[in-house]
Amino acid sequence: MSSSSDSSSSSDTAPTTPISPTDSLSLSKRPLYTTSSVFLKTLSEAGVTHIFANWGNDHPAILEDLERQRSERGGKALLEIVTCPNEMVALSAAQGYAQVTGNPAAVIVHVDVGTQALAGAVHNVDKGNTPVIIFAGASPYTVSGELKGSKNEWPMWGQDAPDQPAIVRQFMRFTTQIMSGKAVAKTVMRAWQFATSAPRGPVYLWARRESVITAPLDVTKWPPIAPSGLSPTAVRTIVDALSTAQFPMIIALSYLRSVSVFLSISQYFSIPFSHPYLLGQTFDGTNPYLEEADVANGSRLRPDARVFVVDADPLKQQMGWSHIDAELICRADAHVALGQLVNAIRAADAEAVDDTKLQEGLRARGERLTSLHDHWIGQLVEAESRKSLPGQTPSVPCILGTLREAVKAQTVSHGENVLWLNEGISNCGLVWNHIRPERPGQMFMSGGSSLGWALGAATGARLGAQVAKKDYELITAIVGDGTYLFGVPSTAYWLSRRYDASPRYSMLGMHPDGLASKVSAQQLSVSFGPDMPDYASIAAAAGGAWGRRVERAEDIQSTLEEAVRVVVQEKRSAVVDFIIDQI
Repeated sequence: MSSSSDSSSSSDTAPTTPISPTDSLSLSKRPLYTTSSVFLKTLSEAGVTHIFANWGNDHPAILEDLERQRSERGGKALLEIVTCPNEMVALSAAQGYAQVTGNPAAVIVHVDVGTQALAGAVHNVDKGNTPVIIFAGASPYTVSGELKGSKNEWPMWGQDAPDQPAIVRQFMRFTTQIMSGKAVAKTVMRAWQFATSAPRGPVYLWARRESVITAPLDVTKWPPIAPSGLSPTAVRTIVDALSTAQFPMIIALSYLRSVSVFLSISQYFSIPFSHPYLLGQTFDGTNPYLEEADVANGSRLRPDARVFVVDADPLKQQMGWSHIDAELICRADAHVALGQLVNAIRAADAEAVDDTKLQEGLRARGERLTSLHDHWIGQLVEAESRKSLPGQTPSVPCILGTLREAVKAQTVSHGENVLWLNEGISNCGLVWNHIRPERPGQMFMSGGSSLGWALGAATGARLGAQVAKKDYELITAIVGDGTYLFGVPSTAYWLSRRYDASPRYSMLGMHPDGLASKVSAQQLSVSFGPDMPDYASIAAAAGGAWGRRVERAEDIQSTLEEAVRVVVQEKRSAVVDFIIDQI
């Protein structure tokens, strides 16, 4: 976004009047305030702290204003700039930042080509409901110097897309063009409101170089929509159902009503794995308890089951199809709704102090759920004890269980102050089961299905942790081989140093008895083996990482212990490449 010839004498805010032609101070020596000045200042005042950027010829005014800020503020700009040589890594890093802080980061990319290079990360921030503000410049619309910023380089003709925001519009909560510098602050804040209001997600702003000057804005008058709760009728109905049910189940207030919890395609931490009423989790849609559940959220239930859906976006407006047969479908913030239900249950219990039948029923329900939970955890522990598969390659449960214990042993918090990024894809369910997080915010997934999120997200999460004052002792990304390469490791590990999976499972899910189920992954052309890349060396070359490949079960523990030591003590990245049986 570049400027007109107007400028101002104010040192830290955008001007309200242009410079007088009789001003004795030379314009060449006066700081130049532009649309970019207000754009960056508005982002900062809204709470954005980091911009993950891949610069292009549409950004000279932004770069100029950043330098103005540094010159006026003792060398420090309003926002931290994280240079990202790859746009998908930039957006993945911004997603990791937002997942840790809960607040949007900004991403700046170059015209239509930079927008396209955001790639599958756009899907992830959409499906993961992650607030991110994306800004792209656009090719100038004047060609002969009619306005400052006219086309002056040969790529600008080819980069002038007829409908640039259409590249990402269907994944955004809001898209708009900054038409005039006089409205840039209001445009930014409207986008911020969409990004931070439920259902949260990405927004896309774009502007051509010929923008003009504007005035400041009070950003406190642009709050996000306040989270909503359940209606009184919905609260009463759900509480009554939970009190009288034989086997109620939450899929995604367990103690108060002895409610079982079964996780389905978990993307974020929602309950400690040690919780006695957690009965398991699934990534293939199966739930062994659904046929028994008589109050639940899900499908294929017993005919008399009562189903209640509570969601900030229950109709899933960004999806082509989504439906659950239900008695009640409630648009409400989960945190607010659960608070309402807890308060209602406590009020009901206070009125029914002598209800022996209710209390005995809840106690019996709780004892049964605890028994089911302990049996499930016992199966997981047993799987971890089997170190190798028939081919003598390490077993995934053993690898993950050993990693969990190595992290506990070498961190001061005994693993509690550790962030796990799960992009195991084919093995992501095993990652949840065998890492078994215990604290909120300990494990994230991308929220979507586009591969390549974890490596960039790890750097973004680290930067976000500094802002949110979450001083993680360790950040661990667990990925498959395809995921690793999709994450552009050369860029991701360069970024990390500078700023301090196979699809065959999907195929088998569709055709478990088909011809392809009888042949190897290599024959199907979905495997990178046996001549797979040296993943550790990629990270070492790009970012000075420590790396090692493990092919024998007996090397699991010593290698993981050394990897954790390198990260915790030497403060550099470590990559451990485990060879497991081909899927």
